Amino acid sequence: MQENSKINYRPAENIHIVLWLLKDLCWCTLSKTLGIIMVIPTIALAIYITFLYRNNKAEVLHNTAIIFWICANSTWMIGEFYFEDGLRNYALVFFSLGIVVIGYYYVSEFVLRKKNKLPNKK
Repeated sequence: MQENSKINYRPAENIHIVLWLLKDLCWCTLSKTLGIIMVIPTIALAIYITFLYRNNKAEVLHNTAIIFWICANSTWMIGEFYFEDGLRNYALVFFSLGIVVIGYYYVSEFVLRKKNKLPNKK
């Protein structure tokens, strides 16, 4: 099996951007039905991309944060469409989870780099 770094996942990532933009365009144009429909392939492809990068911690955590971001964004959209903008607090949960995931990555990387720069004690 090829290593992830040698496989080109860019086409899937580019299609994902198109899906995300279409979902948000539906949100902006108040196309409720199509907007809701677009949530499914947008999140599904984000999960698939995360799976493709499963052997790369940095990519998995960044893409997991993206999944949470899309979930937050979608929740906010649905709230505006059907609940008089009453789902923002739920969207905040997803945004916060994304921050936690990405924060974990950068804190752990910072600690690891600091640890590797310290002189070895004998």
